[in-house]
Amino acid sequence: MSKIVIAVDAMGGDYAPQEIIKGAVEVVQEADIELILVGQEERIKPLLNKEKSNLPLQVYNASQVVEMGEPPAEAIRFKKDASIKVALELVKKGVAQGVFSAGNSGATLAMAMFTLGRLKGVNRPALAGLIPTLKGYVVFIDVGGMVDCRPYHLVQFAVMGHVFAKYILGLPEPKVGLLNIGEEPTKGNELVKQTYTFLEKSPLNFIGNVEGKDILHHKADVVVCDGFVGNVALKLGEGVVESLITLVKKEVKKSLWAKLGLILVKNLLKNVFQILDYSEYGGAPLLGVNGTVIIGHGRSQAKAVKNGIKMAANFVKQDVNTHLEKGLQEHEALIPGKRWRKLAEKLKEVVP
Repeated sequence: MSKIVIAVDAMGGDYAPQEIIKGAVEVVQEADIELILVGQEERIKPLLNKEKSNLPLQVYNASQVVEMGEPPAEAIRFKKDASIKVALELVKKGVAQGVFSAGNSGATLAMAMFTLGRLKGVNRPALAGLIPTLKGYVVFIDVGGMVDCRPYHLVQFAVMGHVFAKYILGLPEPKVGLLNIGEEPTKGNELVKQTYTFLEKSPLNFIGNVEGKDILHHKADVVVCDGFVGNVALKLGEGVVESLITLVKKEVKKSLWAKLGLILVKNLLKNVFQILDYSEYGGAPLLGVNGTVIIGHGRSQAKAVKNGIKMAANFVKQDVNTHLEKGLQEHEALIPGKRWRKLAEKLKEVVP
């Protein structure tokens, strides 16, 4: 296989372009990957000049930047030369094989759909987060790609999550759970109850509803929900980890014994916090678009950028989209379409 080329949105994120460039430099120093930094040349090149020369880093000029709070519709309409749009076009043209961006996730998703299109059979793409647990990683889908969902959307998220867990995490029969406020099938809103009915009859290894506390206990390998709920849950988890780290540091300063105790458990705590650190896995893959797109956290710094780019390269290497298309074909009965929409409407009369 020829060397993998990843287009990096150098202007996306709270710490762009400085941290994006630092992460990119670390990648090419550690891995056999070529990168194209897409963005405003006048800002990127001076930063690159401070780094070592002879690195496989190209710069591709893009004059515009999509701001973090900018509405996706406005970005698509008025920013044709935005760095994320240009990076996606490089994939469409075959110049690059994947994209990493820590910028506006809504705009990235919308532009990816508009520029790359969707895989065959996919109704709506979804962001698949990786949640660290004591037993490995849980695929949490969707974590912000689509906030207003119908049952057939969640069913398809379940299929894509199943394929991701099977081919990327190496789980032969991943357990799929539906995030809900209780384990009983009758719990939850109409969206969740209707989705449960579909998944219960599917060939997936569906184990039923899971509650928020069950995620970290790894009750399921794949946890399905709409993007609104998923994003709130994901950011709550990030906040808990950050607060825990702050509390430990605060308590340690209170006494000499606490400081001595910290020395004894320093490596243990370091390992624990490393497992919980989102920067370790770099970003969330956008599943369902016709190309590899990894969306990093808006606050991504060099470490997260490096790992996000490596994830993009690994997705290309593992040919994830081929596996997704194959998996969707294997579960063709679950692919949404007019028939599914009619069934979903009829189901409203059946589900209490």
